[in-house]
Amino acid sequence: MPKTYIPDSREYYENRWFASADEAMFNEVTLAGQKVPFGTNLLFRHEDNRRTSFAIEICEDLWGPIPPSSKHAIAGAQMLFNLSASNELVGKADYRRSLVSQQSARCLAGYAYVSAGPGESTTDTVFGGHALIAENGRILTESERFPTGTEIVLADIDMDLLDHERRVSRTFGPTARRELAGVEYRTILFGGRLQNQNGNLSKPIREVNPNPFVPSNPEERDDRCLEISSIQAAGLATRLERTGIKNVVIGLSGGLDSTLALLVAVKAFERLALPLEGIIAITMPGFGTTERTRSNVEKLCKEFAIPLETLDIRETCKLQLKNLGHSGKPDDVAYENVQARYRTSVLMNKANMTGGIVIGTGDLSELALGWCTYNGDHMSMYAVNTGVPKTLVKYLVSWAAETWVPGNAKETLLDILDTPISPELLPPGADGKIEQKTEDKIGPYELHDFFLFHAIRHGFGPAKVLSLAEQAYEGIYDKITILKWLKLFYSRFFSQQFKRSCLPDGPKVGTISLSPRGDWRMPSDADVTAWLDELETKKD
Repeated sequence: MPKTYIPDSREYYENRWFASADEAMFNEVTLAGQKVPFGTNLLFRHEDNRRTSFAIEICEDLWGPIPPSSKHAIAGAQMLFNLSASNELVGKADYRRSLVSQQSARCLAGYAYVSAGPGESTTDTVFGGHALIAENGRILTESERFPTGTEIVLADIDMDLLDHERRVSRTFGPTARRELAGVEYRTILFGGRLQNQNGNLSKPIREVNPNPFVPSNPEERDDRCLEISSIQAAGLATRLERTGIKNVVIGLSGGLDSTLALLVAVKAFERLALPLEGIIAITMPGFGTTERTRSNVEKLCKEFAIPLETLDIRETCKLQLKNLGHSGKPDDVAYENVQARYRTSVLMNKANMTGGIVIGTGDLSELALGWCTYNGDHMSMYAVNTGVPKTLVKYLVSWAAETWVPGNAKETLLDILDTPISPELLPPGADGKIEQKTEDKIGPYELHDFFLFHAIRHGFGPAKVLSLAEQAYEGIYDKITILKWLKLFYSRFFSQQFKRSCLPDGPKVGTISLSPRGDWRMPSDADVTAWLDELETKKD
């Protein structure tokens, strides 16, 4: 594999000794008595698994405006290797790290880079032995520079992930058709398997983040929260500005989602320099409302100086149930949903009265599971949380509490964060505390967000999602528990698509959107059987 770009400036004078691959006059060389393919158009494929493939470029090739690895990738190489002799200078390691990361991202590939080490001559330059492994824009691991001995770095590259990224990309395929016209790659088959340092072929060395939507680094997490908050507020502010509307109506329950929606509304109004009196907050105590959640709503509005209207819906809902011939007992879902739908009708009517729009509060996790009442809390005029998963909602509220809310609002937000997640549609316990807890019914949101990320964002099948979850939650959830909630996730995700087919507008803030106008198009009568059947084979 010859080098394409020959550096010939500053400390490099390679043109004295080497010629570019572009000047090669042959495509084979004799090595150890054998004919060996020679050229930059070499693609190495595994003899048993032809999708596993790699290609090579040399040193300066990565620094070129169009690295040879770009063509290698669109020709089919999933892994790209670079053997380099890059000396160390102040700041150069950061630049090199950025090059490797960006090339792996552009090529939707794994990229392994290794440079010459301290054993080289130090007459005028010093080499650090920098080694890096990246995958689709993310540095997975790297070596310590200037080692005193031999150093090996290892990482798992997820070929399924790379395959998915290339399939869904709408530029990868057309680029291949355009750039590879007239270019013929030669395929070289190889066999065997690479082992890790312990000789273990099966146990992965790659860590799996149990909270894929939430950065583990606190500084990065704060930056993420600021960016999401800005996207949400800008989306709502633009909607208000373009429509000339100066009022919004929001139903507050004292739960996480409606609290985040209120915080977004405050930021949007500040962005437009509108008085907060235009945020019309309504709380509607029902059959399950507790003193704790109602009190938190009142305190939150007081701390933001936002007027709060209280409308007790219990008698009206009892009358509706009576007119329907319902027993009035919490025996079925009608008892719960009559409250959710009545609340939405109140909000819509209030918006008509005030010339405002209803702000939706439901989040991405609820949409994935269909954990919302059709034409109830499912419906609004602009849904600000529609792109935010539940695990991230918690951090956004916590971040707001720590960074910008006024006065005693921090204490109120922290108590809201500590409140069990509940729709509060069923009566509380004898002690007045929440009895109906969402995660007791549908499972932990941290698991469902994990399933959502890997099933939708990465396109992994049920068996792989299960395997990753077992690794991520080892010692927290056993396989039986994970399998139980994963089956529920798939069952609900398929059966509840009809709710996602008619979602109100709302901003996409991350890599997943379930909007039928954006990322997600799925028939409402899709059959989940194949997905559940695959999980059945993993029971033992």
